Amino acid sequence: MRATTGDQLVQHGRVVGQHDKVGEIVEVLGQGGSPPYRVRFTDGHEGLCSPGPDTEIRHRMTEEQR
Repeated sequence: MRATTGDQLVQHGRVVGQHDKVGEIVEVLGQGGSPPYRVRFTDGHEGLCSPGPDTEIRHRMTEEQR
């Protein structure tokens, strides 16, 4: 898993009816874009995250990709 600052981290709900948790990666602490990541979630909570198999990285679009 690789990410850069500004990408979104999405933790999918594990139980029926549980919503996905979405946050912005504000700091990459691993080498070469690997975990752990410091993530700020939409509810204002900020924490350290080492993503598991229920997690997805959504890369932000750069000006060149638009």
